[in-house]
Amino acid sequence: MVKKPVRSIVAAIASAAARWRDPRFPACERARDAISARTTYSPPHVEYALDSLFATLRNDAIEAIIADELGCLDVLDGFTNRPGRGRVRALPIGRVCIISSRTTIGVAILPAIFALSAKCSVCIKDREDGLAAAFFATVAEELGELSDCFRAQAWDGKKDAVKLAGFDAVVAFGGDSALAEIANQLPFQARLIAYGSKASAGYVTREALGDETLVLAMAHRAARDLVLYESEGCLSLHALFVERSGVISPARFGELLATAVAEAAAEFPIGSRSARQLARLAEARDLATFRAAHEQRAYAGKAAEFLVVVDPPLEEPPLFLPRAIAVHSVDRPDEAAAYLHRHRITLEALAVERHRPDVLEMATQTGAVRIARFGTLQNPPLAGFHGARPRIAEFVRWIVDET
Repeated sequence: MVKKPVRSIVAAIASAAARWRDPRFPACERARDAISARTTYSPPHVEYALDSLFATLRNDAIEAIIADELGCLDVLDGFTNRPGRGRVRALPIGRVCIISSRTTIGVAILPAIFALSAKCSVCIKDREDGLAAAFFATVAEELGELSDCFRAQAWDGKKDAVKLAGFDAVVAFGGDSALAEIANQLPFQARLIAYGSKASAGYVTREALGDETLVLAMAHRAARDLVLYESEGCLSLHALFVERSGVISPARFGELLATAVAEAAAEFPIGSRSARQLARLAEARDLATFRAAHEQRAYAGKAAEFLVVVDPPLEEPPLFLPRAIAVHSVDRPDEAAAYLHRHRITLEALAVERHRPDVLEMATQTGAVRIARFGTLQNPPLAGFHGARPRIAEFVRWIVDET
């Protein structure tokens, strides 16, 4: 792989992604069914996830990110003159293991394509649906030699953790305790590229609450951020803050949002839910309904298929349940920041309709990596810094020729 031109590797990845964008591609059809069975998401969720993922993997987009982070593509193929750096080369860091998360569909594929572009040897802890293995089998068809540099396999975290000692870098998605356990298994010289637990929130300024038609459209976009993938994952809308003193009140916004969430089921039907999820949703609905008699507003489906609560106690954390969200009335962004800090919530993304300097400041205070429009949280750009990390820079080591 070190001798293979990086442009050939990127071209193979982009060509494979183009094949996967065809819904009739046999491997894609099999993967959709397997992912639905594993995640219990309804088919439209899975189709949306795969379309969003593979649409970003274009040749020009991948090359642009590599050039931006490393200075140019040529440093991956040989020594290259860089202004202010002299003659430098970016070599692969070595063997890379990628441990995917349980929820986000295809999350391991993105670091894998950049590790391969850096000419590393890659092993993925694949999920039961085998998505990563199936996609990179298509890449291997395009590239030929790739089969020796990539493998995907099922992984038993407890039994196979000791095997991490053989890798030069480990990419891991998961909770803080799981990441700490992985870190303890690695030798000190191995690089841990960790993506821990985060959430996303929305903030609606009073300036965006002047016209009910426009506000309803915004509510529909916020509903999409909430219902996609049943509110699982760091890019789901988990908390929503609406400013007072707008033409549309926070209470009215909550009502419009509930209508939009109910209607979103037509585009993204509800998948299967566990008995535990159903019980927790019913409990949250019953508590919200009881409180509704004491000035708190709540909107829920009869079978607790969704739940929108307006102004629950600030002492309570976000619901973190499928299609369930609390709407908090605030006067200023620092009140939203205080709530997130109180519950130790670090943001991955903040959704806005309009923003002001104080909203941008709140985003930086809460650790947000993205500030995005409502309706786009679940469709991040390839060039973004997911988890506040670069895409390829962590998969290389540098050498400088000073002679």
